[in-house]
Formats: sequence, structure tokens, C-alpha cells
Amino acid sequence: MPHKFVVSGGARLTGNVTVSGSKNAALPMMAAALLAKGTTILRNVPDLSDVRLMADILDTLGCDVTLFPQPGVVVIDVVDESNISAPYELVSEMRASFCVLGPLLARRGEAHVSQPGGCTLGERPVDLHIKGIQAIGCEVAFHRGNVIAKGRPTGGRVYLGGSMGPSVTGTANVMCAAVMGSGVTVIDQAACEPEITNLAEMLIAMGAKIRGAGTSRLVIHGVDELHAATFDVIPDRIEAGTLMIASAITRGDVTLEKCDPDVMLALFDKFTEMRVPFERLDASTVRVNCPNRARAADLTTLPYPGFPTDLQSPLMALMCVSEGYALVEEKIYPERFMHVPEYRRLGADIRKQFNTCIVTGVDKLHGAPVAATDLRAGAGLILLGLAAEGETDVLKIQHVDRGYDRLEAKLTTLGAGIKRVEYQPRRRAGERSQRNRAA
Repeated sequence: MPHKFVVSGGARLTGNVTVSGSKNAALPMMAAALLAKGTTILRNVPDLSDVRLMADILDTLGCDVTLFPQPGVVVIDVVDESNISAPYELVSEMRASFCVLGPLLARRGEAHVSQPGGCTLGERPVDLHIKGIQAIGCEVAFHRGNVIAKGRPTGGRVYLGGSMGPSVTGTANVMCAAVMGSGVTVIDQAACEPEITNLAEMLIAMGAKIRGAGTSRLVIHGVDELHAATFDVIPDRIEAGTLMIASAITRGDVTLEKCDPDVMLALFDKFTEMRVPFERLDASTVRVNCPNRARAADLTTLPYPGFPTDLQSPLMALMCVSEGYALVEEKIYPERFMHVPEYRRLGADIRKQFNTCIVTGVDKLHGAPVAATDLRAGAGLILLGLAAEGETDVLKIQHVDRGYDRLEAKLTTLGAGIKRVEYQPRRRAGERSQRNRAA
């Protein structure tokens, strides 16, 4: 039976909360364990349905995966390197699973990976992945919905710039393929996201030779072998941002621990514009104490270090109850406004045209049944529920479970009224009960 969140609005969030490890870093790092036979140990891994799905995929590829023998620890032991095919029924569920392509190709010389699925954020092709793999000397073909890559990378120049900016998963795939190549690979317009830097640092700990991590140019000298390693996943900047916005939208006083303020400067800048008070208490602690209503401010999503698209939906939730109006422009995924009709059900004033929304802040929101359309939209609906009068039922929370580690438990610790409950979905039009069919 499915679950939903029942959110009771009106509580002011207060207290301390610990930020979990990064989903967007952990998944490609788990895939990178395929590069070395032996036991890789990752620490600070969030407990998410996407992490469990990646573990299932690695299991089909000859890995013995132990999830959370201690909190945050994932142990990946590569015991059988004979399989080169990642199955459709698993890969189609999660876009990040396509990150096994590069490691499989580098270590086993061939990879058959289904084209990926995941959240419905519009078309997200893998053409940059393919172009990059071909540019470093490998053959790529398509057969029955699978990408088939063959050959040992020989190095080369790769340009990963695209219409939506540098590809994060494309950078991960090409980097992982190139580290065991026979030559030198230069990746221009590489993604600069902290999660890519975290992956590069893990590969270096495994014996890879990579320069330029965190910049738009990566230089990779191929090596013959890598060894397994133990490595830490960075804090999740998107979870941290969501919790900071939760404090602001409830006019609360929340202190985030074990986060990384240095990778959240775009959100800090937006908070300054919106008159949301915050302070960095030390290198891993941030406090958001926002007793007054925020002021709306225009927003444009951009590749890192710009404002992250994954925080667009949560910050739009805050703008819905802020003073004034704001223009929100989505430049990464132009179709990432599927949550707008659900926000309106709660009383938000949003006008949408193409990849832009005009959000006018309202004085009050009212609870209603809503449904998450994707992972970050689900978080935004929870935030609006915290600010709304009455109860908000958030359905399709499997999206939220993909990317937030025990979000309802963390919010409850801060004083939020939120419960996970089972519910019986209503039948669609035309469906009849088994009793009526029998009659």
C-alpha cells in the first residue's frame, strides 16, 4: 500500500539538524567501485531508495554490496567481473545508474547499458556521454534500447558543453572511462559541481591521475590498474539548502550541522537578497534564524557555481509566501515546472510561460491534497505544507524517498507536524471493485 505525508502547517521550526551525505555524489562513487577488484568502502552515504537501487544494479554486475553495516557505510566487494550488461528493468528507474557505463568500459572493455530513466524533468539525452566516449577512442552503438560501448580508451580531447550546460553525469562517465585509458584525456567544459570533485578525489585515492577537479578542464593520464579504497561522501548541499529554506518558510531558527557552507554561496547570496538572516558558525555549521517574512527576489538556475536547479522548486515555495513578486527562470531543465499546478492548489499565485514563472507572494496558503511530480517538487510541497493553514496531504512521496534521507524524521525533530501514513488510492474512472466485477 502506498504512503503519503500528512503535513500540519503553522509550526515554527527550531533546533539542530545533521545533514546527510550527498545523493548526487554517492551514486557515481558507488558505480566507480567497479573500476577496481576488491572491497571499496564508502562512508557518509545517505539511506535512500536510489542508493538501494544502485546497490541492486551493482549486484547484477558481480558486486557483493553490504548496505549500512554501520550508519552511512556502504561496502562494495567486486567478486565477479564477467557481466557487462546493466539490465533495463533497473537502469530505467534512475538516470544516475547510467554512470556504470564508464567504469564498466574502462575495467571490462565493454559495456551494455540501457538508456536511463528517473524523474520526469523533460528530455535529458545522453548524447554528450556518447560523444565523450567516442572522442577517447571507443566504439559506441545502439541495439534494442541499449548503449553498447567497446574498446580501451586511448585518450583524446573531449568537449562536454551543451545547450543545458556541462553534463554532470557525462563528466562522471567520461572521467571514469578515461582513468584506465592508454593515453591522456583532456575534458573541456567539464562539470564543476562539488559532486564531480568528490568523485575525482575518490578516483585519485584509487590510483588515478587527474588534474583540474573543480574546474572546467580536466586532464587525465590513464593508468593500467586502480585499487579499491575507503572514501567519504561529501554533505548534501541540496538537502542542506532545503532545510535552510524550511527554517525561512516557517520563520524558524534552525542550525545545520555537518554541512559545507563553501559550496552553498549561490543560496547564501539569494538569502541576502530575500532578507533571510543566516550565519556561518564554523566550517561545517550554518544557522538560519528568520523571524520575519522574506522578500521575493528573481532567480535564474545555472550550472555550478550558479544557483542549482535542484533548489529551484524549494526556493519557489519560499517565494510563494514572500513579500512582492519574483521572476524564476529555469535554464537547466526548461520543463522543470510541473509542480506549478500543485503549488497553485495550495493557493500559490504563479504564472508560467515557457521556461519562466512569475511568482507573487500571498499572505496565506491553505492545505489541500497534492502530489509530488518529481523529487525536488515533493520537497517544495512539504515546505508549502509547513507554511499553509490546516493539513496538506502530499502523495507520490516515493519521489522524495529517492533523494532525502529520513526527511520527515529530521523535520519532526525540529518541531514540524509531519507524518508518513498508508492510504488507499481511489479507483480511477472506469475501474470497478473485484466484488462488482464478480457480480
